[in-house]
Amino acid sequence: MRAMFRVSLLAALTALLALPGAALAETLTVLTHSSFAVSKDVIQAFTERTGIHVTFVQAGDAGEVVNRAILTKDHPIADVLYGVDNSLLVRARTAGIFEPYVSPAFETVKPAYRFDPDHLVTPIDAAYVDLNVAKAALKKAGAPVPASLADLTGPAYRNLLAVENPATSSPGLAFMLTTIARFGEGHAGDWLDYWAKLRDNGVLVTNGWEEAYNSAFSPYGGDRPIVVSYTTSPPAEVLFAKSKPTTSPTANVTCDGCAWLQIEAAGILKGTKHLQAARAFIDFMLSRRFQEDMPLNMFVYPVIRGASVPPEFQTYGPVPSARQTASLSPDAIAAGEKRWIQQWTEVVQQGRAPSAVR
Repeated sequence: MRAMFRVSLLAALTALLALPGAALAETLTVLTHSSFAVSKDVIQAFTERTGIHVTFVQAGDAGEVVNRAILTKDHPIADVLYGVDNSLLVRARTAGIFEPYVSPAFETVKPAYRFDPDHLVTPIDAAYVDLNVAKAALKKAGAPVPASLADLTGPAYRNLLAVENPATSSPGLAFMLTTIARFGEGHAGDWLDYWAKLRDNGVLVTNGWEEAYNSAFSPYGGDRPIVVSYTTSPPAEVLFAKSKPTTSPTANVTCDGCAWLQIEAAGILKGTKHLQAARAFIDFMLSRRFQEDMPLNMFVYPVIRGASVPPEFQTYGPVPSARQTASLSPDAIAAGEKRWIQQWTEVVQQGRAPSAVR
């Protein structure tokens, strides 16, 4: 999810190491978002064991990846898609792009992360979408760390917030759903009124996380000291600093209903000519070696029991409590997502009044 932290593998987008003695090496293509990363030696181990070469194709933010898979479903450009999450699955399910599969390793997945009873996709990692603040830049702007989502509509936060478009970005969609869960819909003061206030308060909308965090966010040359990101972003700022600081220069906004649990998954695309190889790779992604490689590459949590994470995760970005985490039922998301995105677009990007689009 977070490309600023990726290592070795995706510079070349492929990991190619043939199984000794394999007569016909098979190549598997995996479609991913631009922040996917895994260590080269981990993929090499998979290739050595199976004889399957793995090629990775990046296609922007997770929302863009799913959209691309939908647009090309009649002529798939990959065998496996990684990066669809519990908010985007509705879109993918409706389009019918996935082949069901139950991995033998599925039983190792913690029950809290099992979100697809139809097994169209397999949970691979988890993260929490949340607001991050750049401490020094926010202090310079004269604004305190917000204590609630509602605070962001106040004059102290004018032109300070960057968010991602929910139509093209998975954290953007997660944040939109967070506001729907927090403010409700269909009445004065609902989520649409909230977004109209953010719009009028100068919110900046980007297409994806990369642009929001690595360009708009204050620590990276932008003018926005508040950004929609992840609770593991502050630990990453510590772990990847040239001179390791004693505290993170960024922090999470910890308020009731401010965070959203995002569970990323992988699915086998319908029409693949490499079904067995695709299943083998899904199984491998649930191995302890792959799961424990993810935290310091993508700054996400493993989903299987017994996998470890760096201690900095707890120190600088602890898991939000149930009270701090917003949620909507899968049925509600399925029924409302398309309409919500259209309403959001009309209010935030087209400047329409909430009452005109309800």
